[in-house]
Amino acid sequence: MNQIDTQAPYQILADQVALWTCELGFQQVGITDVNLDGYKERLDEWLEKGYHGEMEWIARHRAQREHPELLVPNALRVISVRMDYLPENTQQIKTLKQANKAYISRYALGRDYHKLIRKRLAKLAKKIEDFCSQHPEIALDINQRPFVDSAPILEKPFGEKAGLGWIGKHTILLNDKVGSWFFLGELITNLPLPLSTPEKQNTTTSNKCGDCTACLKVCPTDAFVAPYQLDARRCISYLTIELKGAIPLEFREPMGNRVFGCDDCQLICPWNKWAKPTQEQDFSPRHQLDDTELTRLFLWSEEEYLQYTEGSAIRRLGFERWLRNLAIGLGNAEPSPENIAALESKKDYPSPMVQEHIGWALHQLRNPKKRLRKIKNTNK
Repeated sequence: MNQIDTQAPYQILADQVALWTCELGFQQVGITDVNLDGYKERLDEWLEKGYHGEMEWIARHRAQREHPELLVPNALRVISVRMDYLPENTQQIKTLKQANKAYISRYALGRDYHKLIRKRLAKLAKKIEDFCSQHPEIALDINQRPFVDSAPILEKPFGEKAGLGWIGKHTILLNDKVGSWFFLGELITNLPLPLSTPEKQNTTTSNKCGDCTACLKVCPTDAFVAPYQLDARRCISYLTIELKGAIPLEFREPMGNRVFGCDDCQLICPWNKWAKPTQEQDFSPRHQLDDTELTRLFLWSEEEYLQYTEGSAIRRLGFERWLRNLAIGLGNAEPSPENIAALESKKDYPSPMVQEHIGWALHQLRNPKKRLRKIKNTNK
């Protein structure tokens, strides 16, 4: 059998993968190799500067991030997929401007995406295995594994290499047709599938940020030390989600009402004018989390917190850090009797960290003339 005949089933399989991913609810797919030259050097530099903060697991699993074959033996290809998540009519900017409302990053308003995408990638893997079992000319022992932002893998570099977009100055993957409101997932395989090209993906991986620096300027905490360089230690997403201890004083006022994550750099990005609402019902807001008062969330009992965040990415915070973040939000809210009473009701909560943040918030509300928070306009 000649080389062309040998490669034929893999091309057919790659075409089938494009059809199957669409059927499984993904909006785009690309196939790339596992070579991360260029990206590895950037990761090493980022870690050496300490920009990862307390996320020591990034450094601990550096080898696996730089060498996918350590995760999937004999890995040759990465099937990278995109799934849009922006809920419809969530009025992000309006919520940010309402000081008494809680702002939760749009990706976390619905069900946790990890399980949903991983299950669909598992279905894709099964379809690939079934195809191979019907083609004896594919003699390889198939080895593949799905990933969804939960294992040491450089998903944005793979998405860029696969033709799904380019990594913007805010370090988020951008697509010239839909912006950046999407999740990524990967299926790493040892099958020698043909590589995708930007033309085949109907997009381009060339960087189209140009001279625009809107995302760098709008960051409330100045987390971008330079284009394409994020100091996570200053990022509100890191501070509200990854940081285990007290949030540094210098960042509390700039946080405003952002209590879980931050979307400012995406909200201002010109490419997101092309964003389309998700068709996934599981990503729709639950329990009115897209439009709710800070006091309502702060007054939840721990049992209510566990009930309302079941199946949500917010659950990973734990109740203690949930109260910590909400206390800061209330400290930046209006100095109303309702907000002060809510904070007072939990000032004896058995956590020194929560007590300290509540004390800070009460001081803020009782001394409104001393508040120096600079609110940046994300609706430019």
